[in-house]
Amino acid sequence: MQHHIIVSFGKGEEFEYRLTDAGAADEARQWFDREFVALECDVSTPTGKILAVDRILSVAKYAGAGRFREQAAWAEQFARNTAAILGRDLIRVDVEQYSIGY
Repeated sequence: MQHHIIVSFGKGEEFEYRLTDAGAADEARQWFDREFVALECDVSTPTGKILAVDRILSVAKYAGAGRFREQAAWAEQFARNTAAILGRDLIRVDVEQYSIGY
């Protein structure tokens, strides 16, 4: 399956990735768990449970556009793991609006 992942931080701050292989969802979840902790992400949810989309959005937000711009290997890993967890061919991670679209 082809995957097209767009990570947007607002006007002029979009990063696009096209992948043919997303990898395993379990490994992707572990990667996001590690990054979530390493970046000291903080998400308040009404239920207290942090969903996969919350982890994806928080990791992108706390990493910032600079990391996507300057650390291409990390950014591609982010995109690959996002595709593995969500399993969609087109994914838009809108950090500014804190939303994910398909």
